[in-house]
Amino acid sequence: MEFCYGYSILHFLSLLISFTVFISLSYLASAATPKLIIQEVKALEEIGKKIGKKEWDFGVDPCNWSVSQFDNRKGSENYVLCDCTFNNNSSCHVVTIYLKSQNLSGTLSPEFSKLHYLNALDLSRNLITGSIPQQWATMHLVELSVMGNKLSGPFPKALTNITTLRNLSIEGNLFSGIIPSEIGKLVNLEKIVLSSNAFTGALPVALSKLTNLTDMRISDNNFSGRIPNFISKWTLIEKMHIEGCSFEGPIPSSISALTSLSDLRITDLKGSKLSVFPPLSNMKYMKQLVLRKCNIIGHIPDYIGTMDKLKILDLSFNGLSGKIPESFALLKKVDNMYLTGNKISGTIPGWVLLENKNVDISSNNFTWDSSSPRGDCQRGNINLVESYSSSMDKESKIHPCLKRNFPCPASTDDYHSSVHINCGGKEANIHSLDYDADIEQRGASTYYSSQSSWALSSTGNFMDNDIDFDSYIVINTSRLVNVSVPNSKLYTTARVSPLALTYYGLCLINGNYTVKLHFSEIIFINDKSYNSIGRRIFDVYIQGNLVLQDFDIEREAGGTGKPVVKTFNATVTQHTLKIHFYWAGKGTTGIPTRGVYGPLVSAISVDPNFKPPLKDEKRHYVTLAVGIVAAVIVVVLIVLGVMWRKGWIGGKESVYKELRGIDLQTGLFTLRQIKAATENFDAANKIGEGGFGSVYKGLLSDGTVIAVKQLSSKSKQGNREFVNEIGMISGLHHPNLVKLYGCCAEGNQLILVYEYMENNCLSRILFGKDPDSKLKLDWSTRKTICIGIARALAYLHEESRIKIIHRDIKASNVLLDKDFSAKVSDFGLARLNEDDKTHISTRIAGTIGYMAPEYAMRGYLTDKADVYSFGVVALEIVSGKSNTNYRPDEEFFYLLDWAYVLQERGSLLELVDPDLGSEYSSKEAIVMLNVALLCTNASPTLRPSMSQAVSMLEGWTDIQDLLSDPGYSAVSSNSKNRSIRNHFWQNPGTTQSMSAHSIYTDSSSSHVETGESCHLVTVSSDRSDE
Repeated sequence: MEFCYGYSILHFLSLLISFTVFISLSYLASAATPKLIIQEVKALEEIGKKIGKKEWDFGVDPCNWSVSQFDNRKGSENYVLCDCTFNNNSSCHVVTIYLKSQNLSGTLSPEFSKLHYLNALDLSRNLITGSIPQQWATMHLVELSVMGNKLSGPFPKALTNITTLRNLSIEGNLFSGIIPSEIGKLVNLEKIVLSSNAFTGALPVALSKLTNLTDMRISDNNFSGRIPNFISKWTLIEKMHIEGCSFEGPIPSSISALTSLSDLRITDLKGSKLSVFPPLSNMKYMKQLVLRKCNIIGHIPDYIGTMDKLKILDLSFNGLSGKIPESFALLKKVDNMYLTGNKISGTIPGWVLLENKNVDISSNNFTWDSSSPRGDCQRGNINLVESYSSSMDKESKIHPCLKRNFPCPASTDDYHSSVHINCGGKEANIHSLDYDADIEQRGASTYYSSQSSWALSSTGNFMDNDIDFDSYIVINTSRLVNVSVPNSKLYTTARVSPLALTYYGLCLINGNYTVKLHFSEIIFINDKSYNSIGRRIFDVYIQGNLVLQDFDIEREAGGTGKPVVKTFNATVTQHTLKIHFYWAGKGTTGIPTRGVYGPLVSAISVDPNFKPPLKDEKRHYVTLAVGIVAAVIVVVLIVLGVMWRKGWIGGKESVYKELRGIDLQTGLFTLRQIKAATENFDAANKIGEGGFGSVYKGLLSDGTVIAVKQLSSKSKQGNREFVNEIGMISGLHHPNLVKLYGCCAEGNQLILVYEYMENNCLSRILFGKDPDSKLKLDWSTRKTICIGIARALAYLHEESRIKIIHRDIKASNVLLDKDFSAKVSDFGLARLNEDDKTHISTRIAGTIGYMAPEYAMRGYLTDKADVYSFGVVALEIVSGKSNTNYRPDEEFFYLLDWAYVLQERGSLLELVDPDLGSEYSSKEAIVMLNVALLCTNASPTLRPSMSQAVSMLEGWTDIQDLLSDPGYSAVSSNSKNRSIRNHFWQNPGTTQSMSAHSIYTDSSSSHVETGESCHLVTVSSDRSDE
């Protein structure tokens, strides 16, 4: 019994000891393997759900996640790192998260802010949407990158509170608006990348506080103003990229303080102000210097040749003159030098021709001597096309490709009438048309001439891609959409260029041609990955005229892998056609990888708008000409003499002389084309009546719908005004101006060909009796229309090469395309104003109710007359009522009068169109109404400019800044405004001698309209004294 009892005690003690040892070992084991604290595990779980990170395995401690358990795709990084030194190595905190190129498509979680020890977060190259959560303001990040996503909204102010940040990249997203001044709080920033967003406004002065910056990149945004002088504060900066930012020149001289720069890129400055080369003499570390299209004139400084670390030099498309400095021969490390598109003169230095690096000196003003090249335009890697000045044109020893405008050396029998190129691809036969192969692999500084009728010049290297040999031909790897099997041969390859690409159509018969440019985006493929979010944007010029600006293939085609063909008319007058593609610094440059950007073209076709003669026919014609030319001349002279004596010719001859003397920047149509398009001017196709003739709807053979304005041949004065209008309109290109496709001057026919506007004019929809049509004018559409009109006028007044005053802005002269985008029409009343002088006009042209008082009463004409008219139209857009036809009571003659009264009462919103109900933004409506009233100030000097109006309407300028000025106060000038208007409009005959004809009436005196006549395209020019 005692034995059993003693045994039991021993057994109990043994179990107790074993349990104690087990507990101790378990404790030791747990102490040896610290884990992530539970709060951060839960935060990661929420982050994974929000961001779409589905493969995170929370059965394993996140600090033990292995990088190898995830994918190892090129460029991707996928890991979570912890610091487990907390609490005597017993607990862990997340310090780094890298989720690069994971195709995450969720949103950013506020739970990131619960990772209190997180200092590095990289979510670049994904598909994340939304914006930066406000909760992130409490984070203590040192590095943050959300580059290459789909984040949107204004600049995330939450980031400006993370004062620990040293590296910040939000490049390649959809952020917009101004950069807030709070950014000045990020004084520890060393690197900031804001490129490829939609930021606007001026750079805030607060940026000058970021004195630790070594890397600043803001390319591809829509900033305004100039590059600020305060950049001199960034004395530590090594890399600064300001490409395609919409800044105005010149480059500030304060840049001289940035002596640590090694990578400087500034391109495509706006405005016409020219400047000399910026002071860069102290920048001894420079490796990459890009100052492209910066309006720089004068000589290239010698000190550039002393930058012994320089590897890339791009000074292309400026106005640089003088010789290439001799010191450039010392630039032994330079791999790429681009001086194309300048006015550099002298002889081509011998060292250039001996270089084995890429040197492009095409399109300059060099002269020739016995040591100069006179053969082909390609010397190794040296591009010499069009490098000689026009003074060398008659030098027979020089190859034509070296001469300006690439003249044709062939005889008349060898001229061509078409060009077809499969860009980047092999020969192809498409619908019985042979497309030439284009398989030249080079492109950094390349001239290539085909064996048929074309050549190409390619300039530039793809920067930052860490590839020694760039590829200038790309091949489609995904499925093409909406393209037939035969046509697909044109879109399986494409030629790309990082800077500039020019195709020359050579030895063409002079005449009018149809140019078709074939595009398909085959690099940014729609595979539901970050590959799809790249943006390719570039410009296209034909015969030196900008025909496509900020062209985005994917946006235009409606997706990737979809073909889009852009059709243009071009006139060949010297047997050479030039098609130029140019990258103006816009679009992404880092998706899917660095160095993906620039123009891309799939195919080019050029076909005549005339019947080309056959070679046998030409020989036959030459033979006949010898026999009959004398007889023809005699007959023609007799006929012309009779016609001249009878007065049938002479007046119109001067018109055609004027027409030939105009530098037309548009195409010429044949009368046969016009008749075919309009079914011989069938009355069923008549859509309006212009001031000097009828307007017809037409359909070209390529499917393009057009508006044809047939000028009446009854009026000699009308013909002359037609000529003036062509010369004026042909050089104007803006998204909010009606596009002029071309003209026809054949026999006694003078015709304008415009783009067709599907929704006719604003007044017809706004004031018409069709309620269904007006329903389409919701608030967003009205706002867009109003801003579009303002942008068009800002362009005419301030941005076009000649200052233009429209003089007849009204709702019926605002046309609407299929998307209800506004297009200002009717430049027949516009007056060219090539200097800043005010014009006093004795011939008033305009419409009652829209004309500015000083213009209507005294003929005092400035661009502020258009500003006044715009204000009236803006008022009509908001109210849905006609200024001249709406009269709330007997006291008020116009809608404008009533608007001033409502402003005095503080009830402007009563003007808003009742048809909108509550479906409008009261804040935006107040802004638009106040802008309208500012524009209709009685004093022209107190009206804003149209660019100021645009800025206020878009929200970049606070309207209160002007409204607080007593001079701008509409209230203080109400009575003056009303008295001036009433005095004139009730007694028009007391101020000027006018005739109040309708828009369909021709008058040789002043042209004043009443009412709201609406027509598609009008020509109603004021007359010059004969």
